[in-house]
Order: sequence, then structure tokens, then C-alpha cells
Amino acid sequence: MTAGGSPPATTDLYDLRVVVERIEGRSVCGMQVGDCLELSQSRVTIPDGRHFCLYALSAVLPLLPAKQRDLAPGDWLAADAHVACPDPEERLVMRIERTGRSSVPTEELT
Repeated sequence: MTAGGSPPATTDLYDLRVVVERIEGRSVCGMQVGDCLELSQSRVTIPDGRHFCLYALSAVLPLLPAKQRDLAPGDWLAADAHVACPDPEERLVMRIERTGRSSVPTEELT
């Protein structure tokens, strides 16, 4: 409870998974279809023994904070979940999936 007796404000964020959906060229970085990373709040995890290419990550990273939030109806980002790695030889395509929700006390956000 806050000093006024009301419950503390929270911010709901979607938990996300970024999955390599397909590779239309050759995998120069060694990633495979099905490789993934998970994002919950601001924490990124990668399954043990796997890796995620820095260049693929750089392509998807700017979209993740927006995909964690509720989007307005008709927002293009609500309907579009695919991101391409910038390496033209790989043509690696990733999919951003919402996997759940987390509530964060708003006062803990910066």
C-alpha cells in the first residue's frame, strides 16, 4: 500500500520471445532455425549452450520495448512481428512472440 492507502501503481509489460523463423540464405553466424532469446521486463536470456548473433540482435532490439507494451488498434507494430537480420547473405528472419505478461511496480521503472 502507498502512504495514502491505495495499492502501488504497476506497469504491465509483455514477456517476449524472439525466434529464428527461417534462413533464406546461408547462416554465416551459425544460428539455426528455432534459436531464440527471451525478454522479461528488461532481462534478456538465451538458452544454455546457444548464442544469438550481435547483428541479428541489433536489428530486433529497437522494436522490443514497443512490443512489450499494449499497442493502439491499427498500429502497424501490432500486426507485424517479423524482423530481418541486416546481413544480405543470410536473409535470416526472426519472429517476435508475446509469451506472457509481467507487472512491474511503476516506481521501479526509470
